[in-house]
Amino acid sequence: MRPPGYVLQDMLLSPQAERNWESLCCVLEDVLENQSHRQLFALELGSGTGQHVIRFAQKMPFVTWQPSDITQECLDSIKAYIAATRLKTVLQPVQLDAGQPWEQWAGVSRGSCDIIAAINLVQYCSFKTAQGVFTGAGQVLKQNGLLLTYGVFAINGTITPACNEKLDSELRKLNPEWGLPDMDVLRQLAYTNGLRLERIIEMEDFFKCLIFRKT
Repeated sequence: MRPPGYVLQDMLLSPQAERNWESLCCVLEDVLENQSHRQLFALELGSGTGQHVIRFAQKMPFVTWQPSDITQECLDSIKAYIAATRLKTVLQPVQLDAGQPWEQWAGVSRGSCDIIAAINLVQYCSFKTAQGVFTGAGQVLKQNGLLLTYGVFAINGTITPACNEKLDSELRKLNPEWGLPDMDVLRQLAYTNGLRLERIIEMEDFFKCLIFRKT
């Protein structure tokens, strides 16, 4: 049995998540404004610390969230946030590698999701995993379901401004397979999997939200 106080010890804190959760929540509330009359189901890929999914659930009680991550440390952190907030609309996190075939996505079934969120994921993963995000989204999203991706992106093979070039270089030093993905490549991946890029939303610090819809 784990000792008392383990919940606080397991909680990870991301300063970036604390800074951007509110603006991301506004985007989600905007794209879902006509659907708050029914209970929706959302899958978050790469939930990280769990701060985002907890905040989203607090602001949007009409969405049931399934958080996921690949590392045990993050899964423990998400569990700690759920325990601390006692939210009923956040399910226990599942271990999920988005680069694996969607059939291995921890029991998530075809056509079961209204929303998939991938926040700061596609720049911190290999191209194979990015492909997996879109392939899986094409399978597990319902008709007219939404895939939200948030991050910094290259445009037509060009990365601007200089701070984004620096970020791309730093990511590639950490892992040669990481780096800022090109929006046009993601658009093509989406199209191949029955999704279309519906909106590009400019965010703070040159970040963007790309909203894809299952057609």
